Amino acid sequence: MRKKLTLSENLLIGSLLFGLFFGAGNLIFPLELGQRSGANISLVTIGFLLSAVSLPILAVVATAASDSESLFDLSKAAGSKFAYFFTTLLYLTIGPGFAIPRTATTTYEVIFEGNESFYNSFGLLIFSLVFFALVLYFSIKKAKLIDTIGKFMTPLFLILLSILLISTIFKPMGPVGMNLPTPKYGSNALAVGFVDGYNTLDAPAGLAFAIIIISSIKDLGVTDKKSMALETLKSGLVCLFAMSIIYTGLSFMGGASANILDDFENGAVILSQISEHYLGSLGHILLSIIVFLACLKTAIGLVSACSEMFEEMLKNKLSYKTYCVIFSLVSLLIANLGLKQIITLSLPVLMFIYPISIVLIVVSIISIFMGKRKFVYQISLGVTAAFAFLDFLKTTPDFISKAPMVVKILDFANNSLPGYEIGFAWVMPAVIAFIVGLLIDKKFIRN
Repeated sequence: MRKKLTLSENLLIGSLLFGLFFGAGNLIFPLELGQRSGANISLVTIGFLLSAVSLPILAVVATAASDSESLFDLSKAAGSKFAYFFTTLLYLTIGPGFAIPRTATTTYEVIFEGNESFYNSFGLLIFSLVFFALVLYFSIKKAKLIDTIGKFMTPLFLILLSILLISTIFKPMGPVGMNLPTPKYGSNALAVGFVDGYNTLDAPAGLAFAIIIISSIKDLGVTDKKSMALETLKSGLVCLFAMSIIYTGLSFMGGASANILDDFENGAVILSQISEHYLGSLGHILLSIIVFLACLKTAIGLVSACSEMFEEMLKNKLSYKTYCVIFSLVSLLIANLGLKQIITLSLPVLMFIYPISIVLIVVSIISIFMGKRKFVYQISLGVTAAFAFLDFLKTTPDFISKAPMVVKILDFANNSLPGYEIGFAWVMPAVIAFIVGLLIDKKFIRN
């Protein structure tokens, strides 16, 4: 029985983890906040890194270090009902309900926007059929995920992206951080950057991808629990280092792009303009390849993770390959709703599951030292869910969020809960609930 991985194996697992995380959203959101944060770019970027890099890595490490093999296993500390509910909700949201379809629609829009003959509903259908055929082919070959993503797709993606990053270093578009920040980034820059990191979906994805990483390390021969946690941490640090460098580079690239763009644009437009600025007509081809690789490898990882999780959670009622087919087909159908509709429908659920994911990660890490205390998990996660529901209501369509009763609830929250405006209304209640849960557990339950 092996107790450690070699350096090259740690690099390979780190590359796999990076490849699973880094999709198209990870490319465009740092560019947007970099361009719009102006003089506050450093604080905003640090906040973004805390939620978009640190939390996802902690999610994977927490799962392994707490002697769990998956999100379902990790969530059982709060009870089996919560485990089934939250695991299903999270996987469907970051899987076929939102994140997987988004990979196809984002790629399609970047490649074909402006192409009048193919930029239509029929074009999206044809493209998504091809895209998900590739996703299904590679995800079914579960044993080849390390090779497919870790050895080939991620290095090629990094090489292509580095062309743009290096260009901005040696031939900058202009000074960074000289323009005034937009109102959103004018105050609470660190906190706003942190909430912006939610858009990557990577904290919940870290909980979802843990099953792939732990399985891959086991396949390399490491099965000892302590060694598993250590090797997961070492591989996670490889991913953290790479993601931090690239996110920072993209953020400052976005900041510099303010010198060549008259108006604030979305990340896809910023990236397109930067590619054209440096590479002319070849820029669009390079950008198309970068986005295609970023989205394809993430979609493969998500289909694989969802299929493996549901096979485990539902006790082999269907095979892994069958789940791959189901999730690919459902993602194909939802992708054809269009990117804007997907985002509109999924945002409320995302705002609900993110705080719960963060608290589950933090409590699981603390449990390494205090043990898994069911009551502490339950009260911490229950209170967090109750206050996260406010963010759910706030982001629902107008026919819900503007209803008289909902308006009264949200007005009360806005006037009485610290951090509500920036999406942190759940933080203080979660901390208090955790402390109270510990005290009650120590006095009445443990004894």
